[in-house]
Amino acid sequence: MDRRTGDQERLLVLPVPMMDEYASHPLVRPLHITDIGWFPKARNHYWRRTEGIEAYVIMYCTEGSGWVRLDGERRHEVRKGELTVIPAGAPHEYGSSEESPWTIYWFHMKGELASSFFGLERSAEPFPVPVERSAAIIGLFNECYEFLSQGHSLEHVIYASQLAGHLAAIIRLAYAGRQETPNPRRQPNIEQALRYMTEHLEDNVSLAELAAQAALSIPHFTQLFKKRTGYSPIDYYLRLKIQSASQYLALTDQSVKAVSLRTGFQDPYYFSRLFKKIMGKSPSAYRSAHQD
Repeated sequence: MDRRTGDQERLLVLPVPMMDEYASHPLVRPLHITDIGWFPKARNHYWRRTEGIEAYVIMYCTEGSGWVRLDGERRHEVRKGELTVIPAGAPHEYGSSEESPWTIYWFHMKGELASSFFGLERSAEPFPVPVERSAAIIGLFNECYEFLSQGHSLEHVIYASQLAGHLAAIIRLAYAGRQETPNPRRQPNIEQALRYMTEHLEDNVSLAELAAQAALSIPHFTQLFKKRTGYSPIDYYLRLKIQSASQYLALTDQSVKAVSLRTGFQDPYYFSRLFKKIMGKSPSAYRSAHQD
């Protein structure tokens, strides 16, 4: 079903028998959209599902506000710039604010990887989407909607499924950021520290500098950074430097010593040992393999 009333509402529900058939395809099976919609200033919008549904329900609020509640959970307010994920199979209800009706982009998603992307915890507590990710979510919505509106062939569904994977990755990243501060509605600052690293690959920044970028104490920053990336901040920073060095080695004729200095390593021997440890080859062997 596809319903659109001017620019006031968008709703597309893919036929269940068709999606049951397509879901066995290896490019659709991991993750796919079953329903997609956009409701602007949706006054009186309310839904209650006492049994839940098989899909994960993703709602991103861009204006106004609303609320969501799982069975047995307290009611959560959903504000502008926040996203909520309702777990598959969970009884739930949600609705728009009467005073300031929400505008929401929403998706229903299923697939073998859906729980890996969205099943981080059985809660619908909203979390903020960083401003730089908002445009990507809306852009992916528009592309999915417009493409699926053109037809429901297998190729259309495969294409939309790949977009769904990109969307799910953005949501998972935003969720990870939610856990970086005691206040889940505060925008995370780990991203700022990561940007600072990439902007200073030719320098040598300290752990204290990085923690200051995140506005956190050194122990708290180190703990959250490792939880996000799997590496300590300095180890991650060194890996970024080596990644940058590998590009210079593959794409330029600069000497190993020059590349070492350009990426902030004053000791070329230390640089070569670290490069081999991370990349599995010495700088000269790496250059030979990639330039050949």
